[in-house]
Amino acid sequence: MFLSLPFSLLLAVEAYAQSSILILTGSNTRSIANLGGDLVPTGTEATYASYASTITVPSSTATTSLSGSMGLLSSSMAGSNGSTATGSTTSRAVTILSGSHRASSSSTASLNTTAAQNVTASHTTSTVPQPVNTQPCNQYPEFCARKYSNITYVAAHNSPFITPNNAAANQELSVIQQLDDGIRMLQGQTHLVNNTIYYCHTSCDLLNAGTAQSYFTDITSWVKTHPYDVVTILIGNGDYVGVGNFTPPLESSGLSAFAYTPPKIPMGLDDWPTLSELILTGKRVVIFMDYDADPTKVPYILDEFSQLWETPFDPTNQSFPCTVQRPPGLNKNQSESRMYMLNHNLNTQISLLGT
Repeated sequence: MFLSLPFSLLLAVEAYAQSSILILTGSNTRSIANLGGDLVPTGTEATYASYASTITVPSSTATTSLSGSMGLLSSSMAGSNGSTATGSTTSRAVTILSGSHRASSSSTASLNTTAAQNVTASHTTSTVPQPVNTQPCNQYPEFCARKYSNITYVAAHNSPFITPNNAAANQELSVIQQLDDGIRMLQGQTHLVNNTIYYCHTSCDLLNAGTAQSYFTDITSWVKTHPYDVVTILIGNGDYVGVGNFTPPLESSGLSAFAYTPPKIPMGLDDWPTLSELILTGKRVVIFMDYDADPTKVPYILDEFSQLWETPFDPTNQSFPCTVQRPPGLNKNQSESRMYMLNHNLNTQISLLGT
């Protein structure tokens, strides 16, 4: 589940999987008359992938092993005799494991050598240290053992759009500050201009936040210095261009090196790895694209709507109905087998012509 906040609510926020959540995400339309407002695509260019069966991703690209190395990783385990064994790849000390107690039992028997030859037994209990994780994953130790699909992520809608005094801006803080404040999902709308991917809101003439490579480079720098955090990126493919256009900025920025590749397509709720598995393999960035993703061409860019669904995008109903809007035609069994995003941004309809 994912939560996204408009700029006025972009604070340090962290949410549990069972808490109420918000989401604001979507794709643009070609018109700029709405001053940067995002509308649900209705044209034939917006298509939704459907899989009759799962597709297995070749093992050469799938991330299935926990043997991956990790920079800045060190560990400490307390033994039963109070001694501590440590191992570290750098000088940075991070406690991952500490001793706790679990009960174990042993039995001793003694013979009573009376005429009846009675045998009596005594039962004793001792304690043995059991390793317990103390290193937070996404700021909480308990998240390490949870599947990626069983955590609520706070997201920033149109994360790059922080241009001051621009009506199309959605955020006030930089992407680095957003991540520092606890945001763990970053959404943004992209456009292809002169064979280069830019982050632009509806039109690059309206708001141009710079190249995707520059934005991804900032995220990469943060990911490198936060080895125990998992970040999700949702790319809005505003021009419905081929997925291959996004690999150059992802690779040049270094972000693709951290991208998670699933073992199959699509992934159900129970198929996702735990945060600790993503962290130990170093594949701590999950990348979705709303339209025209093709995992058979770029396995680490995942199709959004075959993995999760959304409620109505720009609701005007204060009850915020929990109904499926995208992808259309999703039945109950299908919706319950994947993740979802809830739009919780209340909108007001305004007519400029007075009708």
